[in-house]
Amino acid sequence: MALPRLLVLVLAGGAGGRLQLLTEHRAKPAVPFAGVYRLIDFPLSNCQHSGIPDVWISIQQHPTSLADHLANGRPWDLDRTTGGLMTLPPFQGTERGGWNTGTANSLWRQAELIRGFGADALVVVSADAVYELDYREVAEAHLQSGAEVTMVTTEVAADDAARYGIVEVDGDRVTGYAYKPDEPATTTATNEVFVFSPGPTLDRLEQLQSEVGEEGLEDLGTHLLPAQTQDGLARAYPLKGYWRDVGTVDSYWEAHQEFLSEEPPIDLDAEAWPIHTRGGRHSAARVLDDGQIENSLLSGGTRVSGNVRGSVLSPGVVVEAGATVVDSVLLPGVRVRAGATVTRSVVDDRVDVGRGATVGGDGDVTLVGRAVTVAEGTEVPAGARYPDPEED
Repeated sequence: MALPRLLVLVLAGGAGGRLQLLTEHRAKPAVPFAGVYRLIDFPLSNCQHSGIPDVWISIQQHPTSLADHLANGRPWDLDRTTGGLMTLPPFQGTERGGWNTGTANSLWRQAELIRGFGADALVVVSADAVYELDYREVAEAHLQSGAEVTMVTTEVAADDAARYGIVEVDGDRVTGYAYKPDEPATTTATNEVFVFSPGPTLDRLEQLQSEVGEEGLEDLGTHLLPAQTQDGLARAYPLKGYWRDVGTVDSYWEAHQEFLSEEPPIDLDAEAWPIHTRGGRHSAARVLDDGQIENSLLSGGTRVSGNVRGSVLSPGVVVEAGATVVDSVLLPGVRVRAGATVTRSVVDDRVDVGRGATVGGDGDVTLVGRAVTVAEGTEVPAGARYPDPEED
């Protein structure tokens, strides 16, 4: 029996405003993670291990920040003569051309292309979470259920539930759906992985568009998912393993701390399910005579002469003698000069922290923007954004 034909659509077009300075110059899926990876590596690796060779990426914010990393899909075995990886930028020239105003709006704009592909199931995923999942397994369960949509779900903290689409479930049937509700009815959230029956879903989008207009379609959770739920055509598929949304600065920092534990939540090098990425050209990490490392991740090309504890150092980071980095995430090319201290901070690409400067401290996570110089002796307080976007 032939396997069902699956199409994965990665929705990578959002502005990523909740990540603040980290997405000022890059698309959210291009944000580095755990030293050598990018966020988009997780859904693309899931596609590879699920045996799905057709992956489309819808992107409109900072597309060049992803283009080089994707490398025509080669790291995930998607550089194929037929099928493979395809990017879907915004377009003009037809009645559906224009800027996507949300995830459902994006589906509507690409409806003709999706119909033409002829998939048995359409897997729609976001690219701002860290997890492992066999998409084919979910799709096959969806096809057997007769549902119009299957929502992959996970449990979230009660005080964080208002950030997500929240579902009420009876067995595997979704009986209630609310998008980012002020008062969540449960702590069962969709994890932004959905499997749709393409024909019925696109037909429903056409009907919704006639009622609310193309801009009114907005996100999947605005009209589409509630309508499918109301008609009894939505099913839930619980994700039993680790899942972490990293779409905010705090959750991004917290996820890195989880991967520094003795038993990290995901083995990124697991033989059965490795996370693949575009390889870099960096030498081995070096710890020099005065360097002290404790419970940290060091990427290739890093050079440490100072004190690093509980931190993630991306490729090319330099920590000079007498500098201290504690509980922080340093993205590629950061240099922390002698006598400087970086604490509980996320520091973006190519930042130069000057001699004797202090960045962060005990308290909220501090964020330093891309390619800035923190002048010698400067104090950037805990929880600050540097430079302050409000001063621009």
